[in-house]
Amino acid sequence: MSVSIENFVKSIYALNEKASAKTSAVAEILQISNAAVTDMAQKLSKKEYVNYKRYKTLSLTPKGNKLALSVIRKHRLWELFLYNTLNLSLEEIHHEAELLEHQTSNFLLKKMDAFLNYPKFDPHGDPIPDANGKITVIANTITLSEALENTTYMIIRLNSSSITFFEICKRNAISIQQEITVLKNYTDFIEIKYQNKIMVLPKNITKNIEIILS
Repeated sequence: MSVSIENFVKSIYALNEKASAKTSAVAEILQISNAAVTDMAQKLSKKEYVNYKRYKTLSLTPKGNKLALSVIRKHRLWELFLYNTLNLSLEEIHHEAELLEHQTSNFLLKKMDAFLNYPKFDPHGDPIPDANGKITVIANTITLSEALENTTYMIIRLNSSSITFFEICKRNAISIQQEITVLKNYTDFIEIKYQNKIMVLPKNITKNIEIILS
């Protein structure tokens, strides 16, 4: 399967997880024109990977969904491997995994999965599809921006692709599986306490941090 097709179905999957895969949104992710997206969607529709209707948002067929989950599985396993074994940062692992995911055989994938002890989540807290495409879902999650005051939570996902976001997380030692207590939730920022220190984070950062009650 070509890299362009794998990236195309992966982009549609990711967009439909959050909102909807509009042609313009897919074009922005892949850095191609709207016309190129339409052309690819029409071609992949004939191959039964993509559901395409003119002026409608894009979606994946079961065949396309299976391919997307396969690529995502490779990507997230590589992220965890690079993070655990080479100590790469959260922003570094994403870039490298983008390159490696397309060159990974099923044999190597199985070996890496076993080496990592069949993980369910990557270092960002994103779920890793298993060999059958099944994803572990954590219920009752909210973003830190929605948190209640005087309440303790656990960070379970850093849901962003922004280098700036991950630099802020690194600088302030913010990571998944970390307990935090929300002291104040103001209109534009949130005051939290963790690791015996108090920090103020702007809402544009906290909206990308997913939490559950601790």
